[in-house]
Amino acid sequence: MTTAVRICVCGDEGTGKSSLIASLVKDVFVTNKIQSVLPTVTIPPTIGTPENVTTTIVDTSARPQDRTTLRKEIRKCNVIMLVYSDHYSYERVALFWMPYFRSLGVNVPVVLCANKSDQAAHGTTSQVVEEEMLPVMVEFREIDSCIRTSAKEQHNVIEVFYLCQKAVTHPIAPLYDHKEGQLKPACVAALRRVFYLCDKDQDGYLNDTEMQDFQIKSFDKPLSPKELENIKTTISKTVPTSSPDKGLDLQGFLQLNKLYAEKGRHETIWIILRKHHYTDSLSLEDNFLHPRFDVPDYASAELSPAGYRFFMDLFLTFDKDNDGGLNDQELAALFAPTPGLPESWVETSFPSSTVRNEAGHITLQGWLAQWSMTTFLEPKTTLSYLAYLGFEGPNARDSTTAALKLTKPRKRRRRPGRVERNVVLCYIVGSSSSGKSSLLDAFLNRPFSSLYHPTIKPRRAVNSVELHGGKQCYLILEELGELEPAILENQARLDACDLICYAYDSSEPDSFSHIVDLRRRYPQLDDLPAIYSALKADRDKTTQRCELQPDAYTAALNMAAPLHVSVAWSSISELFVALAEAATNPSTAFPRSEEPQDRTGMYLALGATGCAALAAFMIWRRSTNSM
Repeated sequence: MTTAVRICVCGDEGTGKSSLIASLVKDVFVTNKIQSVLPTVTIPPTIGTPENVTTTIVDTSARPQDRTTLRKEIRKCNVIMLVYSDHYSYERVALFWMPYFRSLGVNVPVVLCANKSDQAAHGTTSQVVEEEMLPVMVEFREIDSCIRTSAKEQHNVIEVFYLCQKAVTHPIAPLYDHKEGQLKPACVAALRRVFYLCDKDQDGYLNDTEMQDFQIKSFDKPLSPKELENIKTTISKTVPTSSPDKGLDLQGFLQLNKLYAEKGRHETIWIILRKHHYTDSLSLEDNFLHPRFDVPDYASAELSPAGYRFFMDLFLTFDKDNDGGLNDQELAALFAPTPGLPESWVETSFPSSTVRNEAGHITLQGWLAQWSMTTFLEPKTTLSYLAYLGFEGPNARDSTTAALKLTKPRKRRRRPGRVERNVVLCYIVGSSSSGKSSLLDAFLNRPFSSLYHPTIKPRRAVNSVELHGGKQCYLILEELGELEPAILENQARLDACDLICYAYDSSEPDSFSHIVDLRRRYPQLDDLPAIYSALKADRDKTTQRCELQPDAYTAALNMAAPLHVSVAWSSISELFVALAEAATNPSTAFPRSEEPQDRTGMYLALGATGCAALAAFMIWRRSTNSM
């Protein structure tokens, strides 16, 4: 938001520009003759200024010889106060001044000031407004507001400069279209989102409690019962279809803000929007959408308990038919205040990447799993959607980062023990048509399809897995498709991976050789824990065309033999548990023959034995000498 306002005071000679500035500074009309152009005046932030901004007031001259200075000052300012005082100077507003401002290419608001209102010949305020001000405002949309003043009588002197400040700090132009008599689309979109966030139960109405919460959040004070009743009465008169007993609906909420704009109280709208993190361009603040959140090397991001609670409550609120799934209409309503589904979700054909019910709608389990995967892979996307959807932390000052947490870095994977992660990533690699896609379908409880579809782009699936002991974690399985070589060469992608699952078709003789070739071409894969799985075990097992058969190959590495599984068997879930266990306890899934033997225990035992022997020898020698 603007922290400084620069006012350029323009107008014909003799209209009282300098007298207005002097009267503001001195707080009294200066009867003595003053210089034609006053020096620049700077007013520091005070309680009486909008948003406590620093205000600079620049006096100008209309003489032709000062036109260069005038042009420079107009281009430097962010609001123009245009002063006229008689019929001639009024005519010059439309004939010279406003076209001149446009010719300079400036896009700043103009406050039109009819000075010297103390002179009786000028008529009443209503006459001046109707006959002079309104016609010129209709012709020139950049005129933000109009006011009558008198420096001699100190009439509206403070007010005219306040209007100039407000034209910058609370501009009407982004909010309201005077010509159409309607709120502008960007303003309506922002207010729709505010209404959405305040309608906690999503019944389409702001009830009394929600209205009070909205009032306190926006204005830091509650509504009195009389004020609340006045709002309902006003809306019921202007929106005949409203239902005051139920509360304030969206149409009524928009109408209320339209009334604020029409009555010149547009600062009220700005207070509401800024409290909800909107900028002067009616976009959400960048530091609100993208707060700083750095993930250290070898660490990962996960949802915190507050984050899981927020997404769970969101799901339950929008599951209007209570069928345990979000249909297309419910998803559309949920994502209404956002740009739509995250781009990565669209690319992975959401919701096919997670758990759905029989109707094809995402379940609560799948919803939480999807956000767990998004947070793991793209924490900044989760943070921006938390902002769009209105996440509020346990404490009032919490940012959206309170919904996330960082895991402990796990650089040394070979060290025994579990890693402190609840979300893990496993790459499924293997030859084409080995059954990887069917494995992902089985992971999401999808029925088996015998129709073969080659995987071109990487495909992910995420689901929760219950580990031994009852602890639950989220397992992300990713099939690499035709990008397999590029991903396996990318060290950053390998660092993000928790486990490699080498999958081969036990009924296809050339399938296992692909794995052997992969490990030979990419020796860096040996730095990752791995599990071998023989898919399509329901078919006849065949001899693999490679130097060592799979069981012998894994035995040579001192690793567990391949798990023989089939997506047609109910026991397929044991593979997913084994993958999750290996990912969370990585030291159990390494080629141990390549790991240096840990002799620490042996050295300690030998040391202890040596010390005991030395002590026994000293005791024996002492007893021998005493004899």
